[in-house]
Amino acid sequence: ACFRLLCSLLLPALFLSGILCICLLVLLWGVRLWIQRKKQLRSAGRDGKRPLVVAFFHPYCNAGGGGERVLWCAIRTLQKKYRNVTCVVYTGDRDATGEEIVEGAFRRFNIKLIHPVKFVFLEKRFLVEASLYPHFTLLGQSLGSVFLGWEALLKCAPDIYIDSMGYAFTIPLFKYLGGCRVGCYVHYPTISTDMLSVVRNQDTRFNNAAFITSSPLFSKFKLVYYYFFAFMYGLVGSCSDVVMVNSSWTLNHILSLWRAGACTTVVYPPCDVQAFLDIPLEVEKSTSEYSIVSVSQFRPEKDHPLQIRAFAKLLKEKRVGQQPSLKLILIGGCRNQQDEERVNNLKRLCEELGVSDDVVFRINIPFEELKRHLAEATIGLHTMWNEHFGIGVVECMAAGTVILAHNSGGPKLDIVVPHEGCVTGFLAEDEDSYAETMAYIFSLSPEKRLGIRENARRSVHRFSDQHFEDTFLLSVEPLFK
Repeated sequence: ACFRLLCSLLLPALFLSGILCICLLVLLWGVRLWIQRKKQLRSAGRDGKRPLVVAFFHPYCNAGGGGERVLWCAIRTLQKKYRNVTCVVYTGDRDATGEEIVEGAFRRFNIKLIHPVKFVFLEKRFLVEASLYPHFTLLGQSLGSVFLGWEALLKCAPDIYIDSMGYAFTIPLFKYLGGCRVGCYVHYPTISTDMLSVVRNQDTRFNNAAFITSSPLFSKFKLVYYYFFAFMYGLVGSCSDVVMVNSSWTLNHILSLWRAGACTTVVYPPCDVQAFLDIPLEVEKSTSEYSIVSVSQFRPEKDHPLQIRAFAKLLKEKRVGQQPSLKLILIGGCRNQQDEERVNNLKRLCEELGVSDDVVFRINIPFEELKRHLAEATIGLHTMWNEHFGIGVVECMAAGTVILAHNSGGPKLDIVVPHEGCVTGFLAEDEDSYAETMAYIFSLSPEKRLGIRENARRSVHRFSDQHFEDTFLLSVEPLFK
């Protein structure tokens, strides 16, 4: 009797589920047709042809980091190559006008666009803010990006959609509902096999809290959650027609997660090496002060505290009375209040370690000032673990500093590698090795340092704007056929 009751309930439930699924599919198909109709009604240009709309999803396009440099170079490259293209940027930067954003790109990156860009200002950017999701942050931000993507699609339905900021969960939305050809430029996989190993090994890092690492149960639960998220991330990423990644490190992770090798290529980000190559390279003159410069946004993963602690250790071990004196200059962009609070915490750390007078913070500075600091620096410092690429590392090398980067990710695999059999820079992993390597670099003769600087500068031509333009156009060509 119990079995018959279950059967009598199950059949109507299955029938109802089937009806609801069909209704949902019909609704989605109707939305797709409506969006396609909106596209067809788009007005033609002066030549009578309807322009091809290429939209970039970049909610923080005014942030001033390496990812933004890729965005503006990509837009300029398409404007050079294709006449009948209108470039659109989906952004949440509602505190600035389109003109101010374009002016900011020129001021920060020395990039001048050929034609105007259309900005679509999004109101729901808060949905992708990490602070909104104290727990299950990856999942929360990814689902939030779908809602933000839906807002973007309703406001402007493009012909070609490119996610240039790592919101892979928007890709199926634009492909299947928007009927767009879709591509993406991946700076950093949202989840990686390294993140899985951090949780598996119960390591404490900025994205793996101590209370989780101390509990085997919490660690196992987080591991299951990460594996589920990695599966979903691979599913949505594999919808892309074109996948561009910024380094060998990112390539390895994306190939293992997305399994889309046929349409995946490495496109090194455009580094403005030309702007730094006019800095003269010569044997350093005797000086009363040497500077160590760091160039990176004030985000937790950049690990500025490691720079300050290593610098404090270097000063502590420096013999009393030894000349010249040393300065650490931290240059970076602040995107929001959290970044500003992070800078205040770093200043407090300097006070605790007694190095406040020797550490200088330069925030959101113009390009010319950045160039001047790099021209005067002896060492370029970079400390992010598993940095996906490292535009700041390339800029430091092009400017003629002796680079000291983290022994992982892009710097290890692509950038600070021997050139024609000669050293291009140095790598370190922790406070001690950073302090020791800085001391070693300062112990070298000016002539020896000059040799390393010259070789590093020769090696960075493969990261130029021109090389990016060539590889980017080759990669996105299938989207324009």
